[in-house]
Amino acid sequence: MLTAMNNSATHTVRLLGAGLRALLVLTLVTGAGYPLVVTGVAQALFRDRADGSEITADGRAVGSSLIGQPYHLPLKKGQETPEPDPRWFHGRPANGLGTNEINTRYRLVLSGATNRSGGSEELVQWVTRAKAAVVEENSVPGFQVDPSGVPADAVTSSGSGLDPHISPAYAALQVHRVAERNGLPVEEVGQLVEDHTEGRTLGFIGEPRVNVLELNIALQDLVAKQ
Repeated sequence: MLTAMNNSATHTVRLLGAGLRALLVLTLVTGAGYPLVVTGVAQALFRDRADGSEITADGRAVGSSLIGQPYHLPLKKGQETPEPDPRWFHGRPANGLGTNEINTRYRLVLSGATNRSGGSEELVQWVTRAKAAVVEENSVPGFQVDPSGVPADAVTSSGSGLDPHISPAYAALQVHRVAERNGLPVEEVGQLVEDHTEGRTLGFIGEPRVNVLELNIALQDLVAKQ
């Protein structure tokens, strides 16, 4: 009986030892080795993407090419919701989680879609209000926005609510307003949009698009030259 107990204790110690050795090896491999290898490969082959796809201007990082950001005027006294700054190109609406939720305008605490069906009355109201705002904001002397020409991405948020791109059509719709507010020729601002229009990935994936941050950086440079 004593021999059996000793054998059982010895067996238990062996199992514990094997378990601890396995834990140590797996910790080193999966907790240290694998992350170091993946990080090394990413830094060697995809450094820009691994570091967050940063966009720089004037020698400093101003954002990421993967995440949209707002262009607002400073809050006025008693104002709770900032107004969009008319001098800049604007991105898609970012109320993916609803106007009463945390992520009302490119805040990275949360991201998500509206989760409203196409027949949702609330969604219809959002789109109707957004469309009216787009028409009003971008209609300037000598150029009136046709409501039927407002593209879908101008009045709907993306699946994440953080889309950094807009369609060339939405960018073109904003050209006259941006040119008028910055005292620039419409032709020059329109050329900026053309120069920053990206084609489909690999020629067939996705749609043509314009990165709003990169476009606004180019706009800032153009204004500085005036």
